[in-house]
Amino acid sequence: MSQLVLVTGGAGFIGTHLVRKLLSAGLRVRILDNLSPQVHGAHATSHYVPPPGAEFILGDVTSRVVVERAVDQVETIVHLAAETGTGQSMYEIDRYYRTNVQATALIFDLLRNNDCIPVSNFILASSRSVYGEGAYYCDACAGRCFPLPRKQAQLERRDWEPLCNDCGGALEPIPTREDDKLQPSSIYAATKLAQEELARVAASAQGLAHSILRFQNVYGEGQSLANPYTGILSIFSTRIRLGLSLPIFEDGAETRDFVHVDDVTDAVLASVMNPATEGVTANVGSGQATSIMRVATLLAQIMEATQPPHVSGAYRVGDIRHNFADLGRLQANFGVTPCIPLEEGLIRFADWVATQPIPEDQLDKANEELRKRKLAG
Repeated sequence: MSQLVLVTGGAGFIGTHLVRKLLSAGLRVRILDNLSPQVHGAHATSHYVPPPGAEFILGDVTSRVVVERAVDQVETIVHLAAETGTGQSMYEIDRYYRTNVQATALIFDLLRNNDCIPVSNFILASSRSVYGEGAYYCDACAGRCFPLPRKQAQLERRDWEPLCNDCGGALEPIPTREDDKLQPSSIYAATKLAQEELARVAASAQGLAHSILRFQNVYGEGQSLANPYTGILSIFSTRIRLGLSLPIFEDGAETRDFVHVDDVTDAVLASVMNPATEGVTANVGSGQATSIMRVATLLAQIMEATQPPHVSGAYRVGDIRHNFADLGRLQANFGVTPCIPLEEGLIRFADWVATQPIPEDQLDKANEELRKRKLAG
């Protein structure tokens, strides 16, 4: 009989794509998801139907009873379930800690104290946010540099670019490697780093194969259009469909590594099929830096927006300026090379969006929540 894989958060964006691939690969799949209204919409619990062949458990990863049921007879755990909004994490600190950190501890507590659970492989969906600003090169110092998170006073001055910690000089973003300095700049990022350390220590102590996959900015068909706290392309697509403007934070030159969900789930599938017995941490991205203005402009063109993107000069505390991935370890350990070009991925995303109901735009509401707490300007 094929192995049983538990996917926490398996009804979500990445989870839905992954579950289909696991089933196609001939594996048995169990999904654990709480169908959070913020992510799935208000009526998800009555409308969600799992893929044929997949078992579904409605419940929360913070519940011991639920997780104990979910891990029964499981051989591989893919832990995707998490709270993911950077801005929201800065004021819903307890919820982000309980969901991201405490739930991970609960899983390993159950595995350690129940010899009947046959789990041998644990895969954690982590985030590029653990790096903070990531890696840069300083010409004056002739070396790699890892600037500190930007302070609110700097952001208030609209002084966007980080500077060298040693000489104060200008920096050039370069691909971030897994062994580079880790310095989270948001509560969300701090919880993901705590998850990583828990998984690494606990899995090693229990003799489990384990992969920690640091996802870059994942996008694609099926991502939540209802959640105003995460998923910049979802936010932009909704505003385009409503004929609203696309306000771009800072000066629009900030960059991200956008990676299509198919490339991400190929990496996760590879880590399921080829367990990292000694443990591995790997970036999962496109390896390309794209400015927010560039991706907004492309999406606006593809979706025939009536208003072009514009720079708002606004900012959020905890946001980074630049980060893109070095993919050498992903390729060396799993033989995976992301291959979907950004424009192709955006066309696929836009075609899918056109088939969906237009959600309420909640961007202004989300930003106002941050401003009330002095976390945006």
